[in-house]
Amino acid sequence: MAAAGGKAATTPTEIPTEKLATASETSPGPKTKIQSFTPGLYIVATPIGNARDITLRALDLLAVADVIACEDTRVTKKLLLMHGIACPTVAYHDHNAARMRPQLIERLKKGEIVALVSDAGTPLISDPGYKLVTAVREADIAVTALPGASAPMAALASAGLPTDRFLFAGFLPSKTVARRKALVELAGISATLVFFEGAPRLAASLGDMAAELGSRQAAVMRELTKKFEEARHGTLEELAAHYGDAGRPKGEIVILVAPADDQVVPLEQDEIDALLVAELGRGRVKDAAKIIAEQTGLPRRDLYNRAIVLRDGDRDA
Repeated sequence: MAAAGGKAATTPTEIPTEKLATASETSPGPKTKIQSFTPGLYIVATPIGNARDITLRALDLLAVADVIACEDTRVTKKLLLMHGIACPTVAYHDHNAARMRPQLIERLKKGEIVALVSDAGTPLISDPGYKLVTAVREADIAVTALPGASAPMAALASAGLPTDRFLFAGFLPSKTVARRKALVELAGISATLVFFEGAPRLAASLGDMAAELGSRQAAVMRELTKKFEEARHGTLEELAAHYGDAGRPKGEIVILVAPADDQVVPLEQDEIDALLVAELGRGRVKDAAKIIAEQTGLPRRDLYNRAIVLRDGDRDA
């Protein structure tokens, strides 16, 4: 695999022979054809809920790794125990990353196999690891991804919203003003938007999405791959109202929001202005923007700004 700057990643001159052998007998993969691995950093996807959603290749790698760098060693050890794998683990997370990175890179330089895992899903997707991968590549050491479970991809595959273009936006800011500002920046993107959100902020976030993104189709995917997996569909307004009344749900949550282009027929500016002027004749700028956003799916902030221009223009006349 190519390293940073286009150079080929080099392999240490002295490679422990056992690292080129097949996986140990602890690996539960097919005994007739078990993957072998060379030294380097391996980014290993782990289950997002259902513990059996891990690939045979990942199990082979974890069985022969010299060390597994974990977001939380307690979580990873449960997975290893379930599959009969005994491998040393070390914690690697946001709070100790600066201290641990040099140690992991030193082990890699000695020709070891280092696995990086998160508590659930694919590392680096809203999880620690980006700086480690960058540093390892800069050290001219091979980095290999072992793909597998990913909450954003699982949600996209089953939500029934457009998948030809999508943007993973991770977690929105926790404060209302910052969250709405972030949503305004995303409003013009013609792609399905994918967010992570915590249960306590779900209703508020959906309400802010409805206000800033307009009346779009959306889905709230909860507890993916687990026993109580749930998918709820509707407009952003409908979902915000539901969770506002029902209260906070349990579990991990992914929100998907369809692109605006899928919800509305494009309008010319004079048509938008006519709708705004009509509503301005009945009430305030804020109300006019809200009503037209709900009718058209256009961003409320853009409509609000345009409504002010139209209102002030009438005053100047």
